[in-house]
Amino acid sequence: MGEPDQPSTARMIDFWLGGQHHFPVDVAAAHAFERAYGPCAPVFRELRAFLGRAVRAMAGQGVDGFLVFGAGVPTMGNVHEVATDATVLYTDVDPVTIRLGQIILAGSDRAGYGFGDATDIGTIDPAQLHRFVPGWGRRPVGVVFLGLAAFLDDATLTRTLDELYAAAAPGSLLAVDFDTEELAGHPEALAMMGPQFRMRPPAAFAPLLGRWAPTADGIVPVAQWRAEGPPARVPDAFHGVLATRAAD
Repeated sequence: MGEPDQPSTARMIDFWLGGQHHFPVDVAAAHAFERAYGPCAPVFRELRAFLGRAVRAMAGQGVDGFLVFGAGVPTMGNVHEVATDATVLYTDVDPVTIRLGQIILAGSDRAGYGFGDATDIGTIDPAQLHRFVPGWGRRPVGVVFLGLAAFLDDATLTRTLDELYAAAAPGSLLAVDFDTEELAGHPEALAMMGPQFRMRPPAAFAPLLGRWAPTADGIVPVAQWRAEGPPARVPDAFHGVLATRAAD
């Protein structure tokens, strides 16, 4: 795989998490963002830790198949490394990230990686979906939707989550995060996120879930969600939630 000439958020996050699957262009972009914002590694470690706790919670309820949107690099505590008895289909829209993920998972019989646009679940290869999420639509599965809400407007996000609700079987669980307005205090960093990036106040989060019902934990800063010990003191950049699909 040739070295890309454009950075990707997925590989920048891999760099911040201490991974090995990124390129110099990603490191340069990560450093530029940190000059405008501040240290990012602690923030993304907490987001990844939230993912781990949410996945363990889903597995604890019997979920053994996961569909992951905007998956990024499938290492450093990603879903199949946490739910070690589950099967996982990672999806993304970036061809470089998809190819990288396929290389990383080439030896796995539990996890696959393919194209998937979260706003159109029909773009997922049915053969891959059947292989790695065999209960899709028929029994409870786990849906991971992290790092995406900030790049969808309210109408698109609401429609997307509602379509996932309709497609998933009753008892399915959804892990999702929302970006707060924290970056508003760092205009140079905010400008780097591009015109599609949407910050939202916490009061706006719950209505966007539509029919998905938050667990009793609520929608809270990711470091506080089922924290194991005192929550880490990091900027309040992301709120996370685990939500359920009710019986019909």
